[in-house]
Amino acid sequence: MRRFGRTLVTAALAVAVVAGTAGWASGEGQAAVTGPPPGAAAWRADSVYGRALPDPAGATPAEVARFFAGLDDSARQALVRSHPLVLGNLDGAPLTLRYEANRIAARATGEARYASLAAPGRQVLAFDPRGRGQVAEVFGDLERARHVSVIVPGSDNDATTYDAVRTPHTGPAGMARALRVATGGDAANGHGSGDVAVIAWTGYTTPVGVGLDVAGGRLAEAGAARLARFTAGLDAVGAPDPVLFCHSYGSVVCGLAARDTDATDIVAFGSPGMRADTAAALGTRARVWAARGPDDWIADVPNVRFAGIGHGVDPTSPAFGARRVPAADVQGHTGYFAPGTRSLAAFAAIAKGEVR
Repeated sequence: MRRFGRTLVTAALAVAVVAGTAGWASGEGQAAVTGPPPGAAAWRADSVYGRALPDPAGATPAEVARFFAGLDDSARQALVRSHPLVLGNLDGAPLTLRYEANRIAARATGEARYASLAAPGRQVLAFDPRGRGQVAEVFGDLERARHVSVIVPGSDNDATTYDAVRTPHTGPAGMARALRVATGGDAANGHGSGDVAVIAWTGYTTPVGVGLDVAGGRLAEAGAARLARFTAGLDAVGAPDPVLFCHSYGSVVCGLAARDTDATDIVAFGSPGMRADTAAALGTRARVWAARGPDDWIADVPNVRFAGIGHGVDPTSPAFGARRVPAADVQGHTGYFAPGTRSLAAFAAIAKGEVR
């Protein structure tokens, strides 16, 4: 009974932290954007040489890859021009076609906030303008890379803020660029040198502010399904099994997706918990890593799960059983990719497959 009482108190504290830190973000939660983007009906009604197009909602990425392998360049380009929004988000489709389709789709929105995504040379692997928008961008040469890393960000990230001016080395794109440079690549998002391609994946509806969304798992569950499909799409086009770098609420997404991805490593940093009591309970063969800086405010969030609130055991605790990433020189909640930090050096070694 005493233990149950402590659980109730701790759960109440979790809610108090959420409510007291910055207030409730809004009266209503974020609506998770799922399923194929607008235009899917027209895509399904179309055909190529009498062949039905793969259902963007039901076809597996492997099936999509096989379909495109049977098309000539003329048919592929026709689909890019006719259905850019669908093709640009179609996991398993050829990478170069998705880049081209997303340039067209971003330009077609006519919105200034998305104009930069259509710039020449950018490798946008996914772009969905619904809601606050979702976007994924490749830094490096994904077709030739020997190693691939995927940055899974936390709250307050979306397509509308993706290209906003930020503190360097923060945000999904900033983290991706920093990791790319640390692994020997160039700072631009062009092809360049280096064996590691890094993907900034803002591919799910993230929580906004501090409120029930960030304390609960509803958005993470929707995001986990999208992340699992995204990684299956990488596999379908022959990319190496990825390393997942999961920040803050993004680590909740990764925790829920872990058993359904082929990741070699899952790195949780600044994590409120991964909705599992131990690394083994994630149900993955990936190596699980965890990092938390000494003044990261995430340490003040109680690691509990009660009535759907909270995300469970601290991944950096000995009881969780993850491998520890050194982070003693990390500043704040977003400083893990700052140049010169021990955490970034360790992340780079993991990304390059140098740690056994």
